[in-house]
Amino acid sequence: MSLSAPPLFPSPSSPRPPRTDAPAPCEVPHFAPVRVRGGRFQLQRLVRHRRRALAVGLAVTAAALVAAGPRDADRARGHPVADPVRKHRAVELVSAPVRIADGATVRLLRPGDRVDVIAAQETATGGDARVVAHGARVTKVPEPLESAADSGALVVLSVPRTAAARLAGAGATARLAVTLC
Repeated sequence: MSLSAPPLFPSPSSPRPPRTDAPAPCEVPHFAPVRVRGGRFQLQRLVRHRRRALAVGLAVTAAALVAAGPRDADRARGHPVADPVRKHRAVELVSAPVRIADGATVRLLRPGDRVDVIAAQETATGGDARVVAHGARVTKVPEPLESAADSGALVVLSVPRTAAARLAGAGATARLAVTLC
């Protein structure tokens, strides 16, 4: 006597009750096809618009650099300055009246002209000539007096304070001349 266990998988030849092997039929509703954005189409679009992709990449890189940059508020952004800029003292200009030996030369000058003032000491006996003031600006050319025709003519120059002192000293010991710059 052998008892046999029912088979786990019924054979295809074994009879089955009707309609137990498949689900009940139902109707599938109609729907539009699903389009997934991105994927391979996005890559193709990116290749077609290379300039835009490059611009986006540069913008993202710049934003990352700014975010990772220094946080000091008083430090300047960009390239560091190799040599700090030296602050020059403002040159204080003064008005210096100067008597020029040749009055005819002074009549050629106008306010705003730039001149070099030269001091000449007895050049007939071998003295020397030196430049006392470089690029002095003529501020005023007063009218010459008839009585002072032999003593030269006066001109007012705008020069730094140190040059004004040199002009005063040279005017006391030498004859002064001007050359236009």
